[in-house]
Amino acid sequence: MRQAERDRSRERDREHDRPVQRRTNANRLIASLNYAFHGILYAAKSQPNMRIHLFAALFVLVATLFLHLQRVYVVIVVLLVGLVLALELMNTAVEAIVDLMTLSHHPLAKVAKDAAAGAVLTVSITAVVVGYLVFYEAIQHGGSAVYDQLRSVSLSVVFVSMLLTIGATILLKAYVGRGTPLQGGAVSGHAAIAFVAACFIFVLSSSPLVGTLGFVLALLVAQSRVEGGIHTVLEVLYGTALGAVIALAIFLMLRIGHVLQ
Repeated sequence: MRQAERDRSRERDREHDRPVQRRTNANRLIASLNYAFHGILYAAKSQPNMRIHLFAALFVLVATLFLHLQRVYVVIVVLLVGLVLALELMNTAVEAIVDLMTLSHHPLAKVAKDAAAGAVLTVSITAVVVGYLVFYEAIQHGGSAVYDQLRSVSLSVVFVSMLLTIGATILLKAYVGRGTPLQGGAVSGHAAIAFVAACFIFVLSSSPLVGTLGFVLALLVAQSRVEGGIHTVLEVLYGTALGAVIALAIFLMLRIGHVLQ
């Protein structure tokens, strides 16, 4: 009799512990996800290269929507983007561990950091080569039709895009709290406008040479902001990314509009 009561008591204790154990496992999973997101945010905030990779990933993924890549090509692009970002996170982790373990400059610490950075560079170059081959194939098969559609852009669209770029630059400067609307600050407005203009020149001109010269001029504008001491390289990169994103967003909306018509 007592043994049966003990068994029932143990069974009740087990049933009582099961929900607690499930909640504990769920809490651990949520905590693990939080730690992972904190690591990504830390790398994005502290590592300029991580921000560059994120902007490049956004640009590439939006480009896949424009060109309607085959599924296998989209899978390749997504895998390469994820691999580059993951290796950049690993590089950040290696640098943090090396800084933690070494109190003074050590040749082996430099080797560890250089090797980790070299791994990121190797995968990045590989991604660029593969991306070139993938997008070249897509442009050969369907990109000319997309290009012809985008060439129908009106002057009003160009004007509105410029105004959007100026407005976005001023808002970002006001949000960060540095610089004036027309000079200095966290984002280079000149670089943003220059690259929006270069994108439209590339699309609207019938000559690849003219389009390439447009991007060369945009690069010279960006370089002049750095050499003049008005912006840092990172601030110019932010402006370049802002201009490219706005131009891509406009082109994407035009592309969707043509598809829906």
